[in-house]
Amino acid sequence: MAAGASNTTANADWGKANFDDIYDCHDPRPYFATLQSLEYQIPHHGQAVFRALADALRRLHPDRAPLNVVDLCCSYGINTALLNYRVTLADLFTRYTSPQLSALSAQHLVAEDRTFFAARRRPEAVTATGIDSATRAVGYARAVGLLDHAFAENLEVGEPSPALRRTLTGTDLITVTGGVGYVFTRTFTRLLDSMPTPPWVAAFVLRTVPYQPIADLLARSGLVTEKLSTRTFRQRRFANSAERYAAFDALAVNGLHTADKEADGYYHTDLYVSRPATDIAALPLARLL
Repeated sequence: MAAGASNTTANADWGKANFDDIYDCHDPRPYFATLQSLEYQIPHHGQAVFRALADALRRLHPDRAPLNVVDLCCSYGINTALLNYRVTLADLFTRYTSPQLSALSAQHLVAEDRTFFAARRRPEAVTATGIDSATRAVGYARAVGLLDHAFAENLEVGEPSPALRRTLTGTDLITVTGGVGYVFTRTFTRLLDSMPTPPWVAAFVLRTVPYQPIADLLARSGLVTEKLSTRTFRQRRFANSAERYAAFDALAVNGLHTADKEADGYYHTDLYVSRPATDIAALPLARLL
């Protein structure tokens, strides 16, 4: 996920450890090496949810083939790798922290990764568009072939480029894991303004970050937002006690309890899914997930 905060953000970085040095590298090895010890796992949860949503969209709208999915705050294309290829997050951790790959140049790794992923592409793969302000991370994902369209743009501070606007026109699904707060209502306004038909939106959001302003914005475009009420999803371990205390303070301000959630030592996220009311009636969230 990239930074790029503006005065419309929800201050997701309040009290969080700074990982800026791993978000925009020439390849994802530093990212995985750093986050492995923190048991970073939210893309794993996203894999099951995003695949289920893509399958549901194909059933409800069989004329949309292949689906067009926009991954917001796409980083190195991890969500797309897990959606479109026969790999798991554990596979990626193993790959990018392996001694065999540690000595490769970034350019050589890109070539190796192109072969690795091409051999594992799923037949029902979606057309993937990635948006992130981290130029080198997005460049890696495009060079490897994980993204069909890649845009290093910060929609919190600027309008989408003409090329991005054209690409967004036929979007079926927007996905985001953890980026809400770094991007907020300004980004979603600019996305929706570029889409004649509002897509489904699936967002994993830290419980320390308010989502209601985005849900209200999506409602004005005809989307009803449901929050999965049966569980939360771990993002990663707290990096230190300062993160933990800051998260507890933020949750307390909003009247949220940490028992059976952040008290276990992890950031937790809620899942929000926004869809037209007719699609919800045809396939309720509880049955979908």
